[in-house]
Amino acid sequence: MIKRILILVVAIQLVSCAELQNVVSNLPSGGGALSQAQIGNGLKQALENGIKNQVSKLTTKDGFLTNELVKIAMPQELQSVEKALRKIGLGSLADKGVAALNTAASDAVKTATPIFVSAVKEMSFADAKNILLGENTAATTYLQSKTQENLYNSFSPVINNSFSKVGADKIWSNLIAKYNTIPFTKKVNPDLTAYVTEKALKGVFTMIEVEEKGIREKAGLRNTALLKQVFALQDNK
Repeated sequence: MIKRILILVVAIQLVSCAELQNVVSNLPSGGGALSQAQIGNGLKQALENGIKNQVSKLTTKDGFLTNELVKIAMPQELQSVEKALRKIGLGSLADKGVAALNTAASDAVKTATPIFVSAVKEMSFADAKNILLGENTAATTYLQSKTQENLYNSFSPVINNSFSKVGADKIWSNLIAKYNTIPFTKKVNPDLTAYVTEKALKGVFTMIEVEEKGIREKAGLRNTALLKQVFALQDNK
C-alpha cells in the first residue's frame, strides 16, 4: 500500500511541478473521480502499511545484524578496541559485542509502529500534497520530522533494558575491561545506549527511504489502478 504514496511522490520528478500542481489543485471534492479526501485517506493507509512492512524487517532476529545497510558497527572511538582485541585472540568477544548492539536496536524498533501510525493519522491533505509535490524522499522526511523525538525517547529505555536482557552489559563490561588492561591503550567508557539509539533511528529511516526510492524506479511495482494512472503522466509526456 505504501506504493500509492511513493508513486505519487516520484511523479514530481517525471512531469513539471506546474503540471502536477494543477492535477492536485483540480481534484474534485466528491463525485466519480478520486476526491481529495479519498486521495488523503489513501495516502495515509498506504504509508501506514508500508511503515509496518519496513519496520517488521528490522524487528526480526538479526534484522539489523544481517542487513549491511543498517548494521551497527563498533562506535568509532571503539574501533581501536575491536582491532586490539582481535590481535590478542579475542575476536569472538568483539563479535558478541557487535551482535549485542544490533539485538538491542531490533528490540527498540518494535516500539516504533504506534508512533509512526499516530503520525500518519495526523497527516492532513496539505501534508499529503506536500509529499506529492516534494523531493524524492519527501515521505521519509515527513515521518522523520513528525516522529524523530518520540522515537528517540521510546528507543532509549528499550535499548538500555535490552542490554541487560541479552547480557550485553556484561559482554561490553568484559570487552572494555579486557581492552583497558592492554598496555599503552587509552581507557574508554562510551555511552552505548545513546550510540545504539541514534543508529537504530538512522536504520529505520534508511529502510523507509529504500522503499520510497524503489517504488519510483521499478515500473513492475505499478500494480494498482492508481499507480498506473499516476505513471501515465510520465508515459504520455
